[in-house]
Amino acid sequence: MTEERKSHFWLWVFLGGTAFVALLVAVFSLIGLAARGGRGGSQFAFGDKIGVIDLEGVIVEPRTMVRQLKDYADDDSIRAIILRVNTPGGGAAASQEIYSAVKRIRDSKKKKIVAAVETVGASGGYYVASATDKIYADPASIVGSIGVISQWVNYEDLMKWAKLKDVTFKAGALKDTGNPAREMTPEEKAYIQGLIDNMHQQFIQAVAEGRRMKVEDVKKIADGRVWTGEQALPLRLIDKVADFQTVVDETAKSVGIKGEPVLVHPEKERRTLLDVLFGDISEYLPSQTRLMENHVGFYYLWK
Repeated sequence: MTEERKSHFWLWVFLGGTAFVALLVAVFSLIGLAARGGRGGSQFAFGDKIGVIDLEGVIVEPRTMVRQLKDYADDDSIRAIILRVNTPGGGAAASQEIYSAVKRIRDSKKKKIVAAVETVGASGGYYVASATDKIYADPASIVGSIGVISQWVNYEDLMKWAKLKDVTFKAGALKDTGNPAREMTPEEKAYIQGLIDNMHQQFIQAVAEGRRMKVEDVKKIADGRVWTGEQALPLRLIDKVADFQTVVDETAKSVGIKGEPVLVHPEKERRTLLDVLFGDISEYLPSQTRLMENHVGFYYLWK
C-alpha cells in the first residue's frame, strides 16, 4: 500500500470512528432524556405530561419562577401545572409578580394549574397559591398568615454608647423615614402603617378573588395567623387535604390523562468549576450598592 493510500485509509478510519462516537453520544443522550422523563423527568420526555414547579424557600426574586411558569403555559405538550409549595413567603412585590403569572395561566391561558402545599404555604406562598384553580395541602402543613410585616433594628442607643452621630441631609420631611439611628416620629409611624395597611388590603383582595370568597369573609381570618392544612379546609383556604400523589392523580384525571402521567421539571441551572473560577462572581462580593441597601422592606412573610 502506497503512502498516499495509507493516509487516505487512516483518514477514513478517523472520520468513521468520529461519526460512530457521535452516534453513540446521540443515542445515549436520547435514552437519558427518556429515562428522566418519568416522575421528576425532563421536559423532553414523551407522553402526557404535567409540569411540576417548586416554589420553595423565601421568595426574594420572581424572575426565575415567572419564566418557568410562562414556559410551561406556552408549551402545548404540558397538559397541566402543579405548583409544589414549600415557602413561608417573602417580598411583597415579588410574591405579587408570581401571583400575577399564576393567575394569567388560570384566566388567560385556561391551563389547569393547582397548588400542593407540602410543608409550608404561608403568607406570600399562600398569596401565590390562592391564584391557582385548586389548593391541596397535607393535613399537618402550615397554611395562611394573611398579613404584612416590616422589621428593622434601631441602633440609636448603640450609637450613643459608641459616641457616634448620624449625619443626614434630606429634602422632604419623610425622606429618611425608618432611619435606624433615631426614633420614628408619630407622623412617620402613621406613614409606614398606611403603606402596610394598603398592602394588607391588596393581599385580602387577591385571596378573595382567587378563592372566590367575599372580602369580608377573608378579613375575618386575615390577622396573620396560620392553620394546619386540616384546620384550613373548613375556612375555605384550601380545597382538599391530600398528599402529593393524590394531587398528581386528580390533576391528571381532570385534564383527561389516562394512566400514569409523566412529571417534568424545569431544567436546573448548572454551575461548573469553571463558572466559579472564571465566571461573574460579583454576586458574592460586597458592593457600594449593597452596603447602601438598608431601607425599610415590606414582606408577606410568616416568621
